Amino acid sequence: MEAALAFLQQPQIAIPIVIVTVAAIFLTGRRWTALYVGLMPVINWAFAGISTIPIPDDFGGGSWHPFTIITGLVLVIRDFAQREIRHWIFGAMLIGLALSTLTAWPVIVVASGVAFLISETADWAVYTFSNRPLSQRIMMSSAVSAPIDQVLFIYLASMIVPGIFAWGTILTGVVSKLVGAYVVSRIVAAQERRGALQNDMNPA
Repeated sequence: MEAALAFLQQPQIAIPIVIVTVAAIFLTGRRWTALYVGLMPVINWAFAGISTIPIPDDFGGGSWHPFTIITGLVLVIRDFAQREIRHWIFGAMLIGLALSTLTAWPVIVVASGVAFLISETADWAVYTFSNRPLSQRIMMSSAVSAPIDQVLFIYLASMIVPGIFAWGTILTGVVSKLVGAYVVSRIVAAQERRGALQNDMNPA
């Protein structure tokens, strides 16, 4: 099993598998789902391959990873993907996590997967059962899922990588994710306002 995984994790093998899988989903017309699935292995690779920025002990210690902002955008992209495939979103998440095993350490993928599954379930519930406009649902679901995802991931990862758990890491991660979600929600809100204005100008 380990030998097979090591073979598949070779860049010349892993990258084509990820690209072909994402392209296949995209060609079915589900562009948000394709982006959602494709970002998961990229983010898991980034957390292992890109350096972090230390956080002073006075601010909680630990480190800040620039890709936490992108992680926040994934939570938002998940909402758009759910609009495309509805409750099949959980299947898309499993595909993304399976691809992540090709680009990151298995222990990181497991920690990420457990945290993602729980936070995504909370995100799905808020997004599904709220009747608010899309821009508000994006922010509401992210406000619930981002803290869950960050705390669980860091806690589970700390069982494998001693010393990684730090409140500075958690707080900056949550804030970064919410910043990414906020930016997208404002863009969507502007589109909603333009749509409402056009409807007022062109009544049925």
